[in-house]
Amino acid sequence: MGELHEPTVANNPERLRKLMKEQSDLTPIVDAYREYKKCRQDMEDSLEMLEGESDGEMREMLKEALAESRRRAEELEQEMKILLLPKDPNDDKNVIVEIRAGAGGDEAALFAAEIYRMYVHYAESQHWRVETLNVDEIGIGGMKEVNFMITGRGAYSRMKYESGVHRVQRVPETESGGRIHTSTVSVAVMPEAEEVDVVIDEKDIRIDVMRASGNGGQCVNTTDSAVRLTHYPTGIVVYSQTEKSQLQNKAKAFALLRAKLYDLEQQKAHDAEAQLRRSQIGTGDRSEKIRTYNFPQGRVTDHRIGLTLYKLDKVLDGDLAEIVDACIAADQAAKLAKMNENG
Repeated sequence: MGELHEPTVANNPERLRKLMKEQSDLTPIVDAYREYKKCRQDMEDSLEMLEGESDGEMREMLKEALAESRRRAEELEQEMKILLLPKDPNDDKNVIVEIRAGAGGDEAALFAAEIYRMYVHYAESQHWRVETLNVDEIGIGGMKEVNFMITGRGAYSRMKYESGVHRVQRVPETESGGRIHTSTVSVAVMPEAEEVDVVIDEKDIRIDVMRASGNGGQCVNTTDSAVRLTHYPTGIVVYSQTEKSQLQNKAKAFALLRAKLYDLEQQKAHDAEAQLRRSQIGTGDRSEKIRTYNFPQGRVTDHRIGLTLYKLDKVLDGDLAEIVDACIAADQAAKLAKMNENG
């Protein structure tokens, strides 16, 4: 990586950024390999010393050192295999998340708002920034739909496991008979698409500006600041009204449309690569039920990896690390198994 220090690179911010990214990706692999080489050398040294050592106590110490070096070398071998797995090119991207209330009416909309708050708290715990793009609220504190952007290092690499159908089982406050209802919410996690990722032809789009509606305080209905984009080839319609400025709403609407179009391309590629599909946890299908939140039992179950946790309150308060880490581990294990199978 001597190239990093060349004057021509210092004057080329894009090249510099790319090289620094490559360096940060390679550093953990190089560090693991150096430690692995040292462990192998330690093992050879211990074996050599054992051959010429007759003192019982010293032999025991050398055997322990040998066993420890061997154990660490095996650990590092596994670590390097994981580090060398093909990376998802979107992992370092910011994400746009879309939450929609599904079956269950008002109860589903209330749950959608809770899932939204869960992600906001989780993002805060990861030091990521959350920006709402659009929200369709109902009067009792629920959300029919909400779109928001999460900006931060590795956001997609951790949030991508949240795509799918989330199911809640509980007794709604409006239910007098005390019966448990099941409602659903669908979550779509899309990598943010740069303008170079998706080219949108102006002829393919209709832009409508209008007055914002809903709960927006004093100045919501005073100007035509809300923006709606209709993309003719796909039929995708996006709407943004969270800002007072029409320009800002337009920028947010385009960011959302780009993410949806990029996601559509990814889904097509995903469907075409059946082999890739099978190497991942779950089916990767948006309509797959991935998790159940059961209030009477205080439990959360992730169906893809068979994980059940009895800490529903903490999870809904944004404590998702254990579930996400388990999904990542299961995904890596499936990919390693596939690599060994093909190797």
